[in-house]
Amino acid sequence: MTASLSRRDQPNPRKSFPTHILVFLAPAVLVYGLFMIYPLFDSLRLGFFAQVTRGVEQFVGFDNYVTLMTDDAILQPRLLNALKNSFLFFAVNMLVQNPIALMLAAVISTKTRGGLLYRILIFSPAILSLAIAGFVWRLVLSPLWGIVYDMLKALGLEAYAQPWLGLESTALITLALISAWQFLGIPMMLYYATLISIPNDLYEAAYVDGATDWLVFWRIKLPLLMPMVGIISLLTYIGNFNAFDVIFALKGADAGPNYATDTMMTFFYRTFFGSGFQKADPHMGAAVAGTMFVILMAGVLIYFFIQRRIKSYEF
Repeated sequence: MTASLSRRDQPNPRKSFPTHILVFLAPAVLVYGLFMIYPLFDSLRLGFFAQVTRGVEQFVGFDNYVTLMTDDAILQPRLLNALKNSFLFFAVNMLVQNPIALMLAAVISTKTRGGLLYRILIFSPAILSLAIAGFVWRLVLSPLWGIVYDMLKALGLEAYAQPWLGLESTALITLALISAWQFLGIPMMLYYATLISIPNDLYEAAYVDGATDWLVFWRIKLPLLMPMVGIISLLTYIGNFNAFDVIFALKGADAGPNYATDTMMTFFYRTFFGSGFQKADPHMGAAVAGTMFVILMAGVLIYFFIQRRIKSYEF
């Protein structure tokens, strides 16, 4: 046996960089940067310019944003209305969709008979086309031949048999509930995946100590679910504040009646591309998009601020 190791056998203190990771990540990063990052920054850039003549832009700084906030004729009232409706749309989904999703996940995670069938039925609307779902709900809620109104009349609730999609006071809430119904399965499956990953030993120990099902949920399941509750709340905020598809499918770009269902996304669409009597202005539309970006980033920062104060559990 030799007294010294050969150069080949000596340990190498410097680890080589795993270049294969770059090879695998490069296509995804390239596609994401080309179709997500670049359009985002170009849209933000567009909000600081104004079109002088066709094909010629001039840097105007924050003038577009100032006009958006101070134009009492059209832009400012529509902006405030869209902002209010966006927060209301998010609040309805947050207070209706997520608690129901948590309740359903808690039920089907307890080895309920036919749990797979329930998961499929609840999740299936999320994979439906928005055009199909919107068309179906338009038929269901039609005041002329909609089945909902026949059911209400049969139950003696004629006072509630109203054209919910046609009234300013109920149209936005109705659309928010339709959205909550369609995408209920997504948060339910996220809650379900977290619940089934919790060790059964914790439940068994609690039941041995005499805990009820409600106490087990409140003292064990819910604290372990808090990180997922935060993530789903953030996804709900981002997804529903950008609500567009269900509104466009059922009410069009004008978000009727009388802009009662207008959100930031429909307001952005009309401002950028033009619709009806509103002239297209890509630069002002980019200012609307920039405003939305700031609001969404504020919500994300609030989430991270709260998340740091929520105790995280590992299991």
